[in-house]
Amino acid sequence: MNIIQTSLKGLLIFEPQVFEDNRGFLLETYHQVRFKESGIDHVFVQDNLSFSVRGTLRGLHFQVNFPQAKLVQAITGEIFDVAVDIRPDSPTFGKWSGVYLSEHNLRQLYIPKGFAHGFCVMSENAHVAYKCSDYYHPEDEGGVLWSDAAVGIDWPVKNPIISEKDKLFPLLSELPPERLYCPVK
Repeated sequence: MNIIQTSLKGLLIFEPQVFEDNRGFLLETYHQVRFKESGIDHVFVQDNLSFSVRGTLRGLHFQVNFPQAKLVQAITGEIFDVAVDIRPDSPTFGKWSGVYLSEHNLRQLYIPKGFAHGFCVMSENAHVAYKCSDYYHPEDEGGVLWSDAAVGIDWPVKNPIISEKDKLFPLLSELPPERLYCPVK
């Protein structure tokens, strides 16, 4: 497994070892001991699978009191996956990093607690699987407007398909610190 550091502390790209032959391929998408040796000591408690069509943009989502670390992978298709640092005390607060994840590159993005997450679909459609370190709590969901100019994400889609809920998220600057990530509450 190759681990690539990003410009945001804790946000990691994993390139798994792929065993390929004339039948296809095999790879480990998760191995608790190897991830722990890489500094990721979460117990993932929930797996999610989403299906989206080309041009869909989901996000930017996070949970306030039950923050989730995530391990994201495109199972089919290709996405541009983005994480935004929402840790108020972080030197990279408000900064973002993005990576293309696809069925071809087989990369995974590890997103630690304290980040808002979103992605857009670049292929005809995409299945995206992700592990979460806490359960989804709809009443605890927070979000940042996907087009927040101060964050400045360079989304590779124009006129994305966005849910009504995601269109109504506030700008990052409009969120008080208590509605962002706080490691001890």
